[in-house]
Amino acid sequence: MQLYLETKYIDVKMSQKDSASRDGVHLWLILWKAFSALQHHALRSIERLGLGYSDFGVLEVVLHKGPTPVNTIGDKVNLTSGSISVAVDRLEDRGLVERRPDPADRRTRVVHLTAAGRKLIERAFECHAAAMERATSGLSEAEREQAIGLLRKLGKSAAELADNAASI
Repeated sequence: MQLYLETKYIDVKMSQKDSASRDGVHLWLILWKAFSALQHHALRSIERLGLGYSDFGVLEVVLHKGPTPVNTIGDKVNLTSGSISVAVDRLEDRGLVERRPDPADRRTRVVHLTAAGRKLIERAFECHAAAMERATSGLSEAEREQAIGLLRKLGKSAAELADNAASI
């Protein structure tokens, strides 16, 4: 099978023989390219707001989940313990968040939004949500619901396989 990958285009070129293929590799390539296009759009949207990806992720978690322990934020935004500490330090230096001790566990530091941080992330998230709405506007509401259901099913199946493979 001959594959042609170009991250700027959703087309996945395959050899003539395989052009009608709907195998797992073809599906994976289509998903990868669609994700890459959406991620590129999302990153550009976030950068226009004057935020880096990890800073936006930290602020978004605390906005939607409320005050959150540093390590929990790191898990949610896929940052290592060192990277999440640097990101929170950077946001703290900008006056957007503050760390406070957890009253239930003094070893744990909880990240809270400051008034300036809340104002910034509420505006930024609104702009980002509008950008992602534009990026996904190629699907009708019914198609979005169908895509969400199918992708959840696919993700769950793949995660189970990965979990089982790890335990072997």
